[in-house]
Amino acid sequence: MKFGPLPLSEARGAILAHSVALPEGRLRKGSVIGTAELAALEAAGIPEVVAARLEPGDLGEDEAAARLARALVPEGETGLRIGRAATGRANIFAEGPGLARIDAARIGALNAVHPMITVATVPPYQRMAERGMVATVKIIAYGVPEEALARAAAAGAGALGFHAPVLSRAELIQTRTDIPVNTAKGQAAIAERLSRLGVDLAPEHVVPHEIDALSAALAASEAEALFILTGSATSDLHDTAPEALRRAGGQVAHYGMPVDPGNLLFLGTLGAKPVVGLPGCARSPALNGADWVMERLLCGVPVTPADIAGMGVGGLLKEIPQRGRPREA
Repeated sequence: MKFGPLPLSEARGAILAHSVALPEGRLRKGSVIGTAELAALEAAGIPEVVAARLEPGDLGEDEAAARLARALVPEGETGLRIGRAATGRANIFAEGPGLARIDAARIGALNAVHPMITVATVPPYQRMAERGMVATVKIIAYGVPEEALARAAAAGAGALGFHAPVLSRAELIQTRTDIPVNTAKGQAAIAERLSRLGVDLAPEHVVPHEIDALSAALAASEAEALFILTGSATSDLHDTAPEALRRAGGQVAHYGMPVDPGNLLFLGTLGAKPVVGLPGCARSPALNGADWVMERLLCGVPVTPADIAGMGVGGLLKEIPQRGRPREA
């Protein structure tokens, strides 16, 4: 692509790089200079313009953006929609609630191909609402070499996807101790979280903070996913809630996470059902580490101890004001 000042005698077919003020309105940046545009410029006494001219082997910005967006979204992917390319930009949207699948390595490789070829995305596993923007493809120049665009498309092929919710019914089982806890608040906070993914929460269920009572409640639940919020924080892998899960016939896979708020989380299964022991901060609607685990499980994304260990970078979240022991106490 050639870029720079052009006399009007050489400007036909070039792309206007900067808007030009005219006695009656203006010619906008990005306009292709044709007969009408030349006549208006000549009438205004403007002898030259700054413009871009594509060379053989170049692709225009809109075609390049559209091609790259199509390469990013795998064929048959139903969770994403590609918008119409304009001004060198093609946006990619979520078709419904769920989590964005982002191959960060592929996006990084794509962005290293040519400085005028760029893709920006939300973070991996970002929860999305319907019509939320997952990524934007932007061709910075008015055109790019087709060869570079092909290399970028190959580097980023299939880098975007979407995890829609696969579970629809969950239950929160809370425990009560001698110290009163607002269980309605916990129920409401979890219900709000689940509603964002279209998941129904069973009615409030509170049992004594005892292994037998909690174990029986877990075993009797007909929900597809189980969440536990105890009246006294789970402080060990063999505390009341993990032991209750084992007694119900389940398994505990992991305890603790390097996300704050959210450290006191445990993860397990009961048959095919995922079970999450929630930290007390889950009573607040504020983001905490449990959100990341719950959202993935509800969308069918496996969560391993290694996954949880990897959440530490970026895991220092905003402090919850009502926290019992603030970080800087």
